[in-house]
Amino acid sequence: MTAVSLSSSSANRIVPAIQTVGLSKGYRSTQALHPLTLTVPRGAVFALVGHNGAGKTTLIKLLMNMIHPSTGTAMILGKDTTHLNGADFTRIAYASENQELPDWMTVGQFLSYLKGFYPTWDDAALVQQLDLPLNRKLKHLSRGMLMKAALASILAFNPSLILLDEPFSGLDPLVRDELIEALMSRVNPRSLAAGEALAATPAQERPTILISSHDLAEVESFATHIGFLHQGRLLFAEEMTSLTNRFREITITLPPPAPGDAAAVLTQSATPPESWLLLEQTLTAARFVHIHADTEPVEAQIAAVFPTTVAPNIQATPMTLRGIFLALAKSGRTPATPA
Repeated sequence: MTAVSLSSSSANRIVPAIQTVGLSKGYRSTQALHPLTLTVPRGAVFALVGHNGAGKTTLIKLLMNMIHPSTGTAMILGKDTTHLNGADFTRIAYASENQELPDWMTVGQFLSYLKGFYPTWDDAALVQQLDLPLNRKLKHLSRGMLMKAALASILAFNPSLILLDEPFSGLDPLVRDELIEALMSRVNPRSLAAGEALAATPAQERPTILISSHDLAEVESFATHIGFLHQGRLLFAEEMTSLTNRFREITITLPPPAPGDAAAVLTQSATPPESWLLLEQTLTAARFVHIHADTEPVEAQIAAVFPTTVAPNIQATPMTLRGIFLALAKSGRTPATPA
């Protein structure tokens, strides 16, 4: 498969930060990543979630040209990843949970060493914000402080694309929150200063972040886009607001009968729509997860599946990311994302 290239007619359009087409990686009998097509727009904070071993690290290493794909292509900032050079990495940053740093150096020596490689280097605010001990050797730092130093080393040169592989794994909540705050302050310093929304800074002026994690709670609060990898397959990728708007947990209950009336029974008489997951029911109640509750006529669907002379009570409850992914994993389904 050939690389995706820009035509002259699209030269004036904003090139996606990341774009893959049929990208895969196999090791003999093991398929670490199945063919994956993904577009991450400029300025997005894209959370790549999935269990350990889902293929998250493999994808990030392919994007960084640390390993070569078995099939397909990947482009970052408009360039084929297999052709990245030193100049490109002045715009691309990478850090991982098992980052190896020169532990014989002090924090100050480490940052000073890196400064010579990046013409846009500015670490003063980061050192203060993260309270980095410049005179302490890296080998004497706690895990949390070591991750702070690693993050400072990639944010200081103001990259256009930031790739983070499980950066918060094993950190206590306070350190994790400090790292997220430092990361978000670089993404949108204007809005943080003014107390405005992320959209205050135009997307093309914000760095793009792809962050992998198996902890859904830690990315739910700040990600703008989300992708779910499961056993090497990308089940879906979409905007966070789209995902949370379309998933609802639906509960249907029949009211208790009036004195002297026979109890009504909730009987399924039709096949449920494909957008219903994990349907469970008793004689008087039913529960399921609806994956397109924002666009499909939920009440009409319920009336078709459970026709009854007694109007049921219908409750639609928003779901957390954890609830959404548990529903997907239990159902074994891959719901189609909105067009």
